[in-house]
Amino acid sequence: MIYPKVSQSSLVLLAAAIVSAVLGSIHAFSILLVPLETLFLTTRSAVSLTYSLALVSLSIAVLLGHRIYGRSSPAAIVMAACMLAAIGTFIAGIGDSLSAVWLGYGVIFGAANGLGYGFGLQLAAQANPGREGLAMGIVTAAYAFGAVVSPTLFSAILETLSFRAVMVALTTVLLASGILSGAILKCVGAKFRTDKHRSITTSASLRSQQLLWLGYFGGVLAGLMVIGHAAGVAAALQPGISPWLAPMVIAAFNLLGSLIGGRLVDKVRPEGLLAVLAVITTCALISLVAFGRLGGLLISLSVIGFAYGGTIAAYPAAIAKLFGVKDSARIYGRVFTAWGCAGLLGPWFAGLLFDISGDYQLALLIAAAFSLVSVLAVALLSVVHRHARG
Repeated sequence: MIYPKVSQSSLVLLAAAIVSAVLGSIHAFSILLVPLETLFLTTRSAVSLTYSLALVSLSIAVLLGHRIYGRSSPAAIVMAACMLAAIGTFIAGIGDSLSAVWLGYGVIFGAANGLGYGFGLQLAAQANPGREGLAMGIVTAAYAFGAVVSPTLFSAILETLSFRAVMVALTTVLLASGILSGAILKCVGAKFRTDKHRSITTSASLRSQQLLWLGYFGGVLAGLMVIGHAAGVAAALQPGISPWLAPMVIAAFNLLGSLIGGRLVDKVRPEGLLAVLAVITTCALISLVAFGRLGGLLISLSVIGFAYGGTIAAYPAAIAKLFGVKDSARIYGRVFTAWGCAGLLGPWFAGLLFDISGDYQLALLIAAAFSLVSVLAVALLSVVHRHARG
């Protein structure tokens, strides 16, 4: 069956979003901390290593993904990513030791997550020329949606069953989503285009990529320092607040920011948007310090969540606009390692500063400083890229 071009583009985007939403459940891992501690009679740090391994594996998969994307059909890659993820969660679920969880969830599921998410972003962008920002924003928002919904679903299973049941359920959903998305991509004849000729990396292009890395690192580190401790920050500033409220507010506005941030890349100069998002993050962090105890807590957190969502959606779209879709997967893979570094450093560093100072004020101010670094890097990027063009 031959589909109209618009319908084909929409269906490709739908398939990428379905996989992204299921893979976004990886960021609901905090719900599994206590059940894993109880199951294996181990420490919080040992259990937390699972998530750290998942973030590292995810980042490596995005970095190297461009070497795989063109080697098979999109349907086959999507189904393989979901199958590999399902194998990982199944191993984690049936294993009789924490090391099995590290291997299954941390390494295998984490790597498959990066493969499926990274490929979905690039495939959606290629299928929607001229609307790359919107397409990538929708895939990113779907990933955030999975992170919003999963904690509630996991908690419902844990109330009556166990961690193992959560892994079995996730395995089943991963397999189903892979089959469904793969079938959609096969039906519409989706293809992933690769450039057979290796692009020449100029000194200006290399400097631009380095500045993008630094800008992305500063922007997401600031957001992750808050997101990773949202409940703790809220409790410190407004004792007695419901522990789920702050994370839920941030997640909801994260989703909204992903949609709007990606769309705006299609409408405005990418460098300008990246700088504005970093400025918004800085102002929101300072506002949180100044007014968090005076009724501004949830407003500041919502702005931080919005800016973070906009940032993670705008960067891949901006790279596609600045360097072209054919080089987007390779360059985004390099820049995305900044997110992996920030994901490891940010939450841990915020916790360390809390242990030293006894509150989150210092952590929030340092997060604001990292966000200012992002502003500076993007400002320099604008100059370098303008000179490179002419």
